[in-house]
Amino acid sequence: MLRKIVVAYSGGLDTSAIIPWLREQYDCEVVAVVGDVGQEAGELEGIEEKARQSGATACYVKDLRKPFLEQFVFPALVAGAVYERRYLLGTALARPILAQAQVEVAEEVGADAVAHGCTGKGNDQVRFEGVYAALAPHLDVIAPWREWSMQSREELLAYLASHSIPTTSSAEKIYSRDANLWHISHEGGALEDPWNEPPEDVWIRTVSPDNAPARHEDVTIGFENGRPTTLNGQPLEPIELVETLNDLAGRHGVGRVDLVESRLVGMKSRGCYETPGGTVLMEAMDALAEIVLDRPVMQYREQIAQQYARLLYDGQWFTALREIISASIENMAGRMNGDVVVRLHRGRAMATRRRSPQSLYAEQFATFGADEVYDQSHAEGFIRLHSLPSRIAAMLEQPSCP
Repeated sequence: MLRKIVVAYSGGLDTSAIIPWLREQYDCEVVAVVGDVGQEAGELEGIEEKARQSGATACYVKDLRKPFLEQFVFPALVAGAVYERRYLLGTALARPILAQAQVEVAEEVGADAVAHGCTGKGNDQVRFEGVYAALAPHLDVIAPWREWSMQSREELLAYLASHSIPTTSSAEKIYSRDANLWHISHEGGALEDPWNEPPEDVWIRTVSPDNAPARHEDVTIGFENGRPTTLNGQPLEPIELVETLNDLAGRHGVGRVDLVESRLVGMKSRGCYETPGGTVLMEAMDALAEIVLDRPVMQYREQIAQQYARLLYDGQWFTALREIISASIENMAGRMNGDVVVRLHRGRAMATRRRSPQSLYAEQFATFGADEVYDQSHAEGFIRLHSLPSRIAAMLEQPSCP
């Protein structure tokens, strides 16, 4: 018999219905946990009272913004982790720290179980429950969307109305959205047909590139050990830096992605993502990597970028493999120091200048002009050795060749 359940609470329609449903089904105490990872303005206003009105006996709000950026987002930035070439993993990166905070509260209050509002079709159920399994395997897991009979938004609204629980949600809500400091995602509505162009009312953090300023804007980002630390020469803490970049890049229409992705559960889904500041930081980090990492390390970074992105997307943060890759990422980050200028212009972010005290670029070697450090005749021997396998193969196929 369950005495106390801790639910991951967002204040949205789903979790507002989950609290009274859990109380009815299990006749137990329900505690809500809210993780602040930089949701949209006003989204968390009055959320504690809202949780209590839904039937929670307590609501814990945890400010996770700084550790979210420092421990999850920035390592992914160093690795260059991008899922299916374009998705900067905004939702996937936030889930582990949200679930971790939920588990910590569950342990503090002596809960018997944890619950989440993820549907049985999505990736997030795997991400949350993967954390539960790694950090608190003794707790029962309740996933109402896999249990209750309600299947639509209208049914959830009717359920709340029957229990006299107030909600700001309505049946006319068009899109399902998830927001944090790094990005905002949009699903549902017209987006469910991939032949439909995204309506302009989908986008929240970015202006249309067509309406962006005609004049470009350059931003200079300074990095220390793979972490962005300055913007246009001004030292900024992680939260302020990302928020400022979101505003700057959003005004230029930077960071929009319309993607049909492969979900972990096997189906395709379409989402529109806005990651304005993150798009700029990824462009800057890639440009910095070009001058501080040698060829083998660059190739290794490309390999782990895909592996790390898949691992994050699949909800495998608290695993031995992630720890091993993270150690490699931190070693790489020690070389990532310098400044990059990124130009923002009508939906594009393009690095135009880069410098580093650890740069491997040497103009005296790379110049097309006269130089005194490179003897071009030395290339002949290198090429003969480099092409030796091809030469031997040709000799075997054509014995008459000298």
